[in-house]
Formats: sequence, C-alpha cells, structure tokens
Amino acid sequence: MRHSQAEKSKIGGAATASASKHLATDPAGLRPLFVGSDVFRRAAFGQSHPLKIVRHATVLDLVRMLGWLADEEFHTSTPATMDQLTEFHDRDYVEALQYADSTGKVDPDIRSRYHIGTMENPLFPGLFERAATTVGGSILAAQLACEGRVIFHPSGGTHHGRRDRASGFCYFNDPVFCIRTLLREGQQRVLYLDLDAHHGDGVENAFVAEPRVMTVSVHEAERWPYTGAADDRRDGGARNLPVPKGVNDSELKYLMEYAIVPLVESFSPDAFVVCCGADCLAGDPLSGMLLSNVALWETVEQITALNKPTVILGGGGYNPWTVARYWAGMWGRLTGQVFPDRLPDAAVELLRGMECDLVDEDDIEDDWLNTLADKPFAGPVREAIRSLATEVTRV
Repeated sequence: MRHSQAEKSKIGGAATASASKHLATDPAGLRPLFVGSDVFRRAAFGQSHPLKIVRHATVLDLVRMLGWLADEEFHTSTPATMDQLTEFHDRDYVEALQYADSTGKVDPDIRSRYHIGTMENPLFPGLFERAATTVGGSILAAQLACEGRVIFHPSGGTHHGRRDRASGFCYFNDPVFCIRTLLREGQQRVLYLDLDAHHGDGVENAFVAEPRVMTVSVHEAERWPYTGAADDRRDGGARNLPVPKGVNDSELKYLMEYAIVPLVESFSPDAFVVCCGADCLAGDPLSGMLLSNVALWETVEQITALNKPTVILGGGGYNPWTVARYWAGMWGRLTGQVFPDRLPDAAVELLRGMECDLVDEDDIEDDWLNTLADKPFAGPVREAIRSLATEVTRV
C-alpha cells in the first residue's frame, strides 16, 4: 500500500522544520527515549585503535550539560544473555569471545577462526560485557519503540558483525537483534537505513532470505568492506547506494528525495532502524565524504516524521569532535530543543579536552569546539548521484 499524498508531503517536508519547531512527541504524546550505559565510559580497544577515542560518554555529558536529558528519558541497557546472543550468533563463536575476555588471551587458531585478538578486532578488558551490552541496548530500544516511540541508542550500530566472527571493529551485530526484536514484537515490515560511510554488510547478509526486511545502505564507494554495489539487490531485499568521494549535502538531499523516499513508499514499512554512523561527516579521518551534521539530522527527521516505531543507532565515527556534536545534536533535534549559538563553557571545556591521534591538532576547527551545528556543505549534484538514484529505484 502506498502512502497518501499527505504522508508523502510529510516525508518530503520534514527536513525544512527548525529544531525548535520539530515535533518532540508523536500523536500519542510519547517522547523519544535515550538508551545507554556507563559501560561505554570505560577505556576500550587499546591505544593504537581508531575507536580508542571517547564517544558515547561525551554525547551523554553534552546533552546533560545542555539540560536536554531528563532522568525519565534515559533507559539503562543491560548485557544480552547467552540465550539472546545465540539467537543469531553461533554459540561456539560467542563462547570463544567470552572465554578470550575472561582469560585475557586468544590462541592462534581462535584468532584465525573468529577474527578476535587482531589489530582490527582487539581483545581488551571488559570486551564481552561491552559487546553484549550493545546488543542488550538494541533489544531494549526495539521493545520501547514498539510502544510507538522514537528511541535513540547511539552506542549501537555495530553493523559489520557476522554470525560466526567479528568484523570491522564489530564483535556482535546489534542492528540485527534490533530488527529481529521489532519483528518478534509484531511489526510486519522493517526498513533498515544505513548512513554510515561503510557498507552495512553484516545487516544485509543477515536478512537476505527475509522478505519482511529491506536494507538500504548509503556508503562511500570503493571503501572497505568493498561490497554493496548499486546493482547488488541480494534477491530483492537490499538496495545499495555507493556514493562517490566528496558527496555533499545537496547530493544526500537528492538521494533522499529520488531514491530513499520512493523505496520507503514502495516497501511501506511498519518500523524503521536507522544506523547513523558519523564517519560520513566532513572531517572524519576514515572516509572522504563531506556531509554536515545538519543534513544528516534532516534526513533522519524525514523518517521520524512518519510516526512509525523507529530506532536510531550510532555506528562508525573516528573524529571525536564531529561524532559527539552529531549525536548530541541528533538527540536535541529529536526532542525539539533550541540550540545555543555557542555551547556553554563546561561543554566547550569538555570538547577542548578531547584527543585523537588520527586528527592533526592544526585541523581541529573552532566550530568543533564551540557549537553543535555544522555549516551546510551544499554543492552541485553530480551525474553519478543522479544515475545512482535511477539505478536503485529501477523495478
């Protein structure tokens, strides 16, 4: 069933709403909720890893400094149980990860088989609890979303995890559990939208044979994991939009209007899961995309304006300043906050105290330290983008 003209207008028009006027509740009066855990305040990944930076704790601290998060809006996630984890992941893999974490070592055959204890997916204290809490948070987020809410779970988004091994900094695949929970709770069709700079391969692979799920991934072309070609539809359940380097706000808006919105209309989902990896932002050291956080907020608002159960996850992101501002601002937009022209002194001090080996000190922009909203990165819409929209919507 296609959307009515009023619904279509809602999809296309949400991006023009200002943060202060954006609806903070759905028609039933249910406010968005924030799912997180202090587990993510602990040091992780080791000293030489791109994810050693502090991300989730900074987001929570920022929104609390701004007075944007009430106690009743925050829900603490707990680790998923062994029984829950093995609903998707192979038991031998889960047990191997648990054993490696408890002993602090990985035998060579285990490293080779499960891809843990590597430079990409290192072993560190508390690894199993952290990974299981990510899954537990996405299960909780999906359950809460089924009340008719928008749920923000920025600690989620580990979209590369495979059934039988770790991959791409991801030990488990929490978006898979989020989608499975939505289906189990009675949602008939779920659309997964991945805005991370890297193809959401693990989620796509998990639902190849599931007609109730469509996965849509916008990612940078010719970047790891080197999958997600425009003509790869995985038996019809996937749509991929590999964008060229330097993609700008105008091009994302074009893809939203001429590719993603038509896909939403044709699939007619009952619920959404959105992976909001921050590595697609300008200034991220592990991608060549040039999007502003404002353009990404507006894209997500076009989804939440449909008033369907929606879970918004985090994902990648390796510039701590752009990540923190993006996700904190996302919560602000979802809850209808008025953004200050300049962040309060405590927030500025927090951002100034952050460090990142992948970003040169001379490249740290003043706006990253003093504001939440980026300046827009508008630009021409290249023919490659127009062709991509045509390709992905072709019947």
